[in-house]
Parts: sequence; C-alpha cells; structure tokens
Amino acid sequence: MSIPDPQLGLVLSYSYLWHHEHRAGREEGVKNRPCVIVLAVLRPDGGNTIVRVAPVTHSAPDNLATAFELPAAVKRHLGLDGERSWVILDEVNEFGWPGFDLQPVPRLPNSFAYGFLPPRLFDQLLAKLTGVWTLGLGKATPRD
Repeated sequence: MSIPDPQLGLVLSYSYLWHHEHRAGREEGVKNRPCVIVLAVLRPDGGNTIVRVAPVTHSAPDNLATAFELPAAVKRHLGLDGERSWVILDEVNEFGWPGFDLQPVPRLPNSFAYGFLPPRLFDQLLAKLTGVWTLGLGKATPRD
C-alpha cells in the first residue's frame, strides 16, 4: 500500500486525537475518521513535511462559525455516508508526514485517502479556516 503525497484538500483516514482528549492525557485517537489536509509545509532542513489535518465529524458543531459543512454531493464523491458532516476548523492535529496514525480507508483497504475536496470548495473551507485562526480560535494538537 502506497502512502499518498501530503497535498492540500486530500481527505485521509486518520486516527484523530481531539484537543480535549489530548489535554486529558490521551496520546492516541479513539476513532479513525476522515480528515482534510489543510496545511503541508516542507521543513527547510530537508526533514519531514509538517502536516495539519482538520477532522470531519457527524456531530453538529456547537459553533457553526468554526465549522464547514460538507455538501452531500461531495460526500458521495468521496464515498462517505449520507449523514450530515462538518469539518471542524478550530482544531487540528499536527504531525510529520506520514506519521503513525494514517489508517486504511474502510471501503478501500489498499488506500489511506478518500480523495480530494473540489478545489473551489477547498478554497472556501480554507478561507473560513484562516478567519477562525486569525481570530485566535485555533488549537493545534501535536502528534509526533
């Protein structure tokens, strides 16, 4: 099974560790879930690429201003279920690529990725994420 390149907008299967779980002392995520790569930066010293992923959840967010709902058509395109889902924008996991928490996609056991968000939709998501983080609402959980 090959590991994909860490490209913006790629939706991965990943064992996400929520920030509140990290603060409580957990080191591993409880559940594998789709996550969107929202940042990928090559370290200047030639080391691993640093990646930030934002989680996708079925749970309606407490604050719609810090979430981005995925359209049903995009979820179908990615092979996700038909339930409503949101990308949570005020927290991310940060790790050196590829990290230890990539997981095979349940319906595609030879792949770690569901596919890409459409570019225009990803641009909208990224603009909203930038606004959330500019306001100081973002939290990054280190996973290395």
